[in-house]
Amino acid sequence: MSTAVMLALVATSIIVIVLLTSKLKLNAFFSLILVALALALTTLPADSVVGTLKTGFGNTLAAIGLIILFGTTIGVILDKTGATYSMAHFVLRFTGREKVPRAMAITGFAAGLPIFCDSGFIVLSGLNRSLAKAAGASMVRMAGTLAVALYTLHCLIPPHPGITAAAGIMKGSVGNLIIAGIGIAVPTTIVGYLWVKVMSKKWPAEAETAAAETAAHPGKYPNAFLSFLPVFAPLLLIMANSALGLAGSGLPGPLVATLKFTGDPVVALLLGVLLALPLLNGFDYERLNGMLGDAIEKAGPILAITAAGGAFGAVIKATGLGDQVSGMLGTSSLGLLVPFLLAAILKTAQGSSTVAAITTASIVAPMLAGLGLDTEWGRTCSLLAIGSGSMMISHANDSYFWVITRFSEIPPQATLRVYSSGTIVISAFSFALTWILSLIAR
Repeated sequence: MSTAVMLALVATSIIVIVLLTSKLKLNAFFSLILVALALALTTLPADSVVGTLKTGFGNTLAAIGLIILFGTTIGVILDKTGATYSMAHFVLRFTGREKVPRAMAITGFAAGLPIFCDSGFIVLSGLNRSLAKAAGASMVRMAGTLAVALYTLHCLIPPHPGITAAAGIMKGSVGNLIIAGIGIAVPTTIVGYLWVKVMSKKWPAEAETAAAETAAHPGKYPNAFLSFLPVFAPLLLIMANSALGLAGSGLPGPLVATLKFTGDPVVALLLGVLLALPLLNGFDYERLNGMLGDAIEKAGPILAITAAGGAFGAVIKATGLGDQVSGMLGTSSLGLLVPFLLAAILKTAQGSSTVAAITTASIVAPMLAGLGLDTEWGRTCSLLAIGSGSMMISHANDSYFWVITRFSEIPPQATLRVYSSGTIVISAFSFALTWILSLIAR
């Protein structure tokens, strides 16, 4: 089969996935699996079809399954125990009422590390409204600020499902991705915050009320240190392990072995789960078991979709298209533009950042050599380019868009003008920083 025909088949399969998930609203798991099966039957020998699908499915789960499970568990415990509120009030004490949008941006950034953007927004939306009224801030601005902060983390940094699955598919370093991702996410969030501030000026501030003031300073929540600990301890362990690998070490052997073990993303996140248990404020087996059950239920669909994406990627890899395209590209100067543009097109067309990241990683993984990105940092920069592209554009076909609109009680046109336009800005800015990083790390 010629390269042109193979390319057309793969392109068609991507279009079909977009149509199934966006227009027909078919479940993303079944969309990916059915299209992967159809592509395999069209391009591969019949006796290798099932084996290829199973291998891609299983390898993806092996790479990222536990990371997503433990990350989801931390997020559920923080949600159910009120720890996210504790984080918000801790930050608010330092910013003051007059700077509540900044407080929510910082809170969203901190809470967004382990919590998915839609869950984080739902959890913090009540507090967001109360703080807007207490401080007389625009609800549109508050909603846009929180939404952008959570969204940036969701697209760029593990253990969020899209970028984590992409790392598994492309065999990228999760530790390097976290270090570089946070470095890019911080200035990107600041740019998003400033954009929202400018674009939301036409919407009036909320009226200050005594009831809202009381709501902004509610009763007892978990200790702030204990609230932040399950979020930042795993990240520090993973980053320490990555720094150890990058810089080398003259440290004693047992210490190095300990850092490598605890800095493995799976172990680090499991420790994060254990560090979250004191937030329960006393051992309650039934309550704990309920939270763990909620985490498994929430992680299940995510695991299924990411594994299906892995199966789709395995089929594309088995076709040999990546090698053929790599040969055609040679030392192409397109480089990081390819993963960025693919992810951006897929995200804008079908709405899911997770599906966009997984599908793009599946396509790009076999092309890395031809794009000049087949190194450890080349893979990291490719993943960041995918994450940047998966931010563009969040609009009416994205469930997160409607979470923001409905839970903030703002009109859709306000969400489009302030938040959706902001996703274009942060996507482009994040990619620009990634491109600069690729030049420095080359």
